[in-house]
Amino acid sequence: MTRLVVLGAGGMLGRALVKRLAQYEPLRGTRAEVDVTDVAALQTFIPEGSTVINAAAYTNVDDAESHEPAALAINAEAVAHIAHTVKAKHGRLIHISTDYVFDGDATRPYAEDAPRSPESAYGRSKLAGEEVVQEILPKSGVIVRTAWLYGYPGKNFPGTILRASREREVFDVVTDQVGQPTWTGDVAAMVECLVDSEISHGIFHATNSGEASWYDFARAVFREAGLDDNRIRPVTSDAFPRPAPRPTYSVLGHSAWEHHGFPAPRPWEEALAEAWEKELHHVLEGDV
Repeated sequence: MTRLVVLGAGGMLGRALVKRLAQYEPLRGTRAEVDVTDVAALQTFIPEGSTVINAAAYTNVDDAESHEPAALAINAEAVAHIAHTVKAKHGRLIHISTDYVFDGDATRPYAEDAPRSPESAYGRSKLAGEEVVQEILPKSGVIVRTAWLYGYPGKNFPGTILRASREREVFDVVTDQVGQPTWTGDVAAMVECLVDSEISHGIFHATNSGEASWYDFARAVFREAGLDDNRIRPVTSDAFPRPAPRPTYSVLGHSAWEHHGFPAPRPWEEALAEAWEKELHHVLEGDV
């Protein structure tokens, strides 16, 4: 059986990965277990010949605008340390990246090999991470981009509006940002396909299929929760100025999965229904 390491195991996606890959008895690299910026700590923690999933990241998109060096330290410099360690240990790296490496100006889904041109400091830091993986591990580094993640427990859009629904009557949600709501449980399942395969390098997009605006997503979440979706009101992004620019269009293509014989990701609506049944209902129950 493949020796498996999950870095960032304490995060929302990291917990989903550990749960999905429990049969591998993965080494859980939370912040308490290993500092990904410490080369010596990584060399001690990562076993010889292992598959390492790197879900550790600086994810505060707005904060990164004024703290770009801090974002680069985790999203690029630490990734280089991880990649060098994996190379020295003769292993394989599955590195989690993001839709923010693209400019968000497209009108059709971004292919895996589409030109990367990030608009934000966070996106630049994640692009730098992708580049070091490709440079250091050209034959043993897999990049997995995801977007619009939600899961339980964790800080995410459905959880935020569901908790707020206890106290607020109406919500203004933007209609002019379009992407793919993506359940962490499905991302973990897609990563499992890669873990089980002999694929050693390449780029994959791990998002649910279809597309929606944040407004569409919010209304769907309310419907799953049995709440009145008319409480969600459409607005444009101008109503919510933020430090970091948000991609207008964050839909990712999935041709790499089909090319390698894997099933295409399922629609986001199906994933949301299962996520509600298995996880998200706990939010309204107050089990935070």
